[in-house]
Amino acid sequence: MSLLINYLSLCWFRNNPVDMVPSSSFMWKTVAFYLVSGIIVEGLIADPADGTLEVSLRTIMAFSSISTLLLVVRKWQYFNQLFTAIFICENFIMTLATITEAAYFWMIMVHQEYAEEISIAIGVVLVGWYIAIVSYILRQLLESTMSVSVILAFSYFVLTYGIPMMFMDM
Repeated sequence: MSLLINYLSLCWFRNNPVDMVPSSSFMWKTVAFYLVSGIIVEGLIADPADGTLEVSLRTIMAFSSISTLLLVVRKWQYFNQLFTAIFICENFIMTLATITEAAYFWMIMVHQEYAEEISIAIGVVLVGWYIAIVSYILRQLLESTMSVSVILAFSYFVLTYGIPMMFMDM
């Protein structure tokens, strides 16, 4: 439990992922939670089969992106730390997105006039926060500058969300 709390503190820009060493079991449970929560969120937005495929593609892109980055910078030994750090924080953001979906549904049911605008605003904040978290994690792990880590985080976001989304639109 303390490892989970340490990883969750990355969402508030505390701790260093290099200092946390997850077990294989912990890492795979993180991936399983990511898949299940992602499928639930995507299933609420679109068709459950399409959502499952898109989340699977995002997972493959995440593995590929993180692996490629760490091979290029010659820091492969940090794969478990980086992958787990990003996925724990992504799971946290995904949980907030699920709550946002539920709140949007509730606002529609009570005829809240600005339900869509509120939901979109929360989504924009969550995406911005997500990019900031990934940037922080990469900056800590790679010991890079802020600008490099933000570019890498934005690139990671585009690769893991944009490419699967484009694939699904074909």
